[in-house]
Amino acid sequence: MSDNESKKARRNAARERAAAQRAKDKARKRRNRTLTISGIIVAGLAVVAVVVLVIANSVQPAGPGPKNMASDGIVLQGQDGKIVPVETKAIPEKGKPTATKQDDSVANITVYEDYMCPVCNQFETGNMPQIKKWVQDGSATLEIHPFNLLDRVSLGSKYSTRAAAAAACVANYDPDAFLDVNSAFYANQPSESTRGLTNQKLADIAKDAGATNKDVESCITDQRFASWVADATNRVLTEPLANSDVPKLTGTPTIIVNGKQYNADNANAWSDTDSFAAFVEQNGGSTK
Repeated sequence: MSDNESKKARRNAARERAAAQRAKDKARKRRNRTLTISGIIVAGLAVVAVVVLVIANSVQPAGPGPKNMASDGIVLQGQDGKIVPVETKAIPEKGKPTATKQDDSVANITVYEDYMCPVCNQFETGNMPQIKKWVQDGSATLEIHPFNLLDRVSLGSKYSTRAAAAAACVANYDPDAFLDVNSAFYANQPSESTRGLTNQKLADIAKDAGATNKDVESCITDQRFASWVADATNRVLTEPLANSDVPKLTGTPTIIVNGKQYNADNANAWSDTDSFAAFVEQNGGSTK
């Protein structure tokens, strides 16, 4: 091979190596760009989910709310050793809720909950028995706000909306049974990523738990308060929570005692009665 041919062969080989390297660099840049875009998409999904929920709820027709939930929640207090609901008028169509007037001499416990939420169930199971005792003896009040944050995990059946609307029916027609029905819904809580219970099953559970008013069943099966659930959920996701320093709801459950939010130290603390009792004591309540 002549010197000219040898130089030409080396130049061709160098060009091939350079072309191969350029191809590798392009492939690497494409992979990095794809990973970056995927990361942005994944990071944004949680924000998008909340935004979509707010938009979806805001386009629902505003309907009247249930009686005894003028604050978007039902208030329960002690009277002669019994737990009784505070009776209120319904929020009128296109109306706004009225914040509860709280007595700072007791523990005002406010619970924002979703009946599909397993952590809400942990709090209910662990703490509701002692909360009931505090309410019975007059050292606490309890205000429960059902909402629909987890509709997306019920395979399109909107279980969170349907269960919250069922609770609203009980508040409207048979408020004395509300707390027992609330516990029964948790005792029969379906798993996430299932369709949940049917409306008829929710009605049956409510009746078995003591909601025997004849209008409760048809209210639940007809989903009479579904639009109110959408309105109430949209409010807590976009507006400050009443009687608190919480700017808006960002997760479930959200527990507030005399204006301060309870944040469990770990997953197990949601059912830890001692941790919650200590928090109540720190915020002006008496658990003695």
